[in-house]
Amino acid sequence: MSAMSPGRTSGKPVRSLHGLGVISGLAAGAWLGMAEAPTKLVSIGISPFLISLGMVAGVFIARWTLPTLLKGTNYVFRDLGEKPHLIVWAILAGALWAVANTLTVFAIRDVGLSIAFPFWNTNSLVGLFWGWLFFNELRGAGMGQRAKVLGGALAIVVGACLLAYATSQHSSGVSERAAGGILAALGAGLLWGTMYIPYRKAYLSGMNPLSFVTVFTFGELATMTALSLLFGGGFAPLVQSIRSAQGAIFWLFLGGFCWVIGDIFQQYAAKYIGIGRGIPLSNTNQLWGLAWGALVFAELGGRGSASQALIIAGSLIMIGGAVAISLAEAPALERNAWQDAMARECARYSLDRARVQAAVSGEDPVSQGTRRSWWEAVIILAAVGIFIWLATLAERPPLVMNSHWGWLLGVASLAILAVAASMLWRRTRFS
Repeated sequence: MSAMSPGRTSGKPVRSLHGLGVISGLAAGAWLGMAEAPTKLVSIGISPFLISLGMVAGVFIARWTLPTLLKGTNYVFRDLGEKPHLIVWAILAGALWAVANTLTVFAIRDVGLSIAFPFWNTNSLVGLFWGWLFFNELRGAGMGQRAKVLGGALAIVVGACLLAYATSQHSSGVSERAAGGILAALGAGLLWGTMYIPYRKAYLSGMNPLSFVTVFTFGELATMTALSLLFGGGFAPLVQSIRSAQGAIFWLFLGGFCWVIGDIFQQYAAKYIGIGRGIPLSNTNQLWGLAWGALVFAELGGRGSASQALIIAGSLIMIGGAVAISLAEAPALERNAWQDAMARECARYSLDRARVQAAVSGEDPVSQGTRRSWWEAVIILAAVGIFIWLATLAERPPLVMNSHWGWLLGVASLAILAVAASMLWRRTRFS
């Protein structure tokens, strides 16, 4: 058994994996927050379904390109071949994501980016429950660890209540749709929280996150295409709406690409510290969403000082709760419970426990003997070509934006990406 096994009860290896999961969750928060910025295009009349479809198309390209660039297609196919039972789970997770993402667009249209974010971030509560119920997370945790997790959950609920009250004080022109926007955001949180069940099953079975997200994209693209055709009036109207909005497609693709970067880090967080801790930590995207909404798109402008204070306080309380949950490092007894969950998955699907243990510990048994192929360069070049072509068609969105704040937030996100990616590479080679 590897010296880096999460079953170890003490010492540097466990702390190393916990720290890796924490930095992955923080990086996920930055990029998931930035990915939602293009959904502001709904405010200029573009259909929520078209916006979500455009983002999913960008996601589809990124989900093939990044794993190919980092590990290679032969690696992905070999990993999937060893755990074929997880393919259907990945497709199901993608379908849940597509519906949830569409709901977020409606939420942003009705209550704004900075308000909608914290409501769908209740997914941390859902993920916490599923992690405890199915994967033995918090089993064996002491009172101190439980207090951090449960206290953090309570903080998330309190923060959401503050934001709900602040939203109810909005001007009458928007408050008529506020209830629908809040329900859409909460529905997205429920679906995203449930989506993490397949995530955790995959990583307890030793699958690489890069392999999982490659299959994930088929579920989300198929579901989003079906939703667009069903609610958009059919194929011809959908094509016409795409043509009429072609100047905005690049921004939607870019948003999808950013989302994939954030989701990959989120998956590494779920792998190394569990969904009960990793997902709340990635929900620091609330702070980034608030920053993009307030600083770049001036969503808090025109509100009274009391309303702004409630929004900021609610957001900070929610993030404080998420951080408290995430920093509750799993003690020895809980890590042993995780080992039991892993053993159960291995027995259920006839997996090689030694190989799964190595993968869960941050090693990479699948990479042994795996070689890259020439067609991977074609995949990378094709993806780059698509983005260049869409960039030539892009138009500046007719939105009021503060470009200085936009550049500053973008640079900060890139800095976090560099730190987290280098740590993952040095420690696990993106295993």
